[in-house]
Amino acid sequence: MIVAVAPTQSTDTDTQPLLLDVRNTALTVTPEQFDRLCANNPDLRLELTPNKELIVMAPAGGESSEKNGDLVADVIIWNRQTNLGRVFDSSGGYDFTALGGGKPAPDVSWIEKSRLEGVKIVGFIPVVPDFLIELRSATDNLQPLQDKMKEYQRLGVKLGLLINPKNKQLEIYRSGQEVEVLEAPSSIDCNEVLPGFVLGLSKMW
Repeated sequence: MIVAVAPTQSTDTDTQPLLLDVRNTALTVTPEQFDRLCANNPDLRLELTPNKELIVMAPAGGESSEKNGDLVADVIIWNRQTNLGRVFDSSGGYDFTALGGGKPAPDVSWIEKSRLEGVKIVGFIPVVPDFLIELRSATDNLQPLQDKMKEYQRLGVKLGLLINPKNKQLEIYRSGQEVEVLEAPSSIDCNEVLPGFVLGLSKMW
């Protein structure tokens, strides 16, 4: 695989739009270049890994999009009833570079509201979420998602769920604990982080 590294030296072209062509290319960029790419390519969904590799994600298929919508809706409905925090969908990006991480965008994430007091979230959110979900789509390789979940765990996410419809498995990542794997559960009790919330999973399988 070809690795293309974006220029790091200041030039007269730094003020020009930074456009993206990633055909057959793995591109590494700085966090600053990543921000410019996001600004100049608003139609693309981008993430930055902890080792500064750029991830470009294709739009989800209809099945994955529907499942993800159900997951977001379930968390939002619970949160509206409890008013305990704030919910973000897959278009909400995070900035973990100050913690040695990247700039990911989980499919679903939730932050307890007191942890966002005084925090500006107009851009990337600089706060590690308390809870998040990643949903494996039909085209996703499993290992990169598992690596991503381990990184969330390292950063201090209290409860992370990796839903894997292809293998009919749920992987549960808790801070400081071993990964737990369940075979096609009908639901998962998230009370340890989201009081009173049980996430239904029957539609995922």
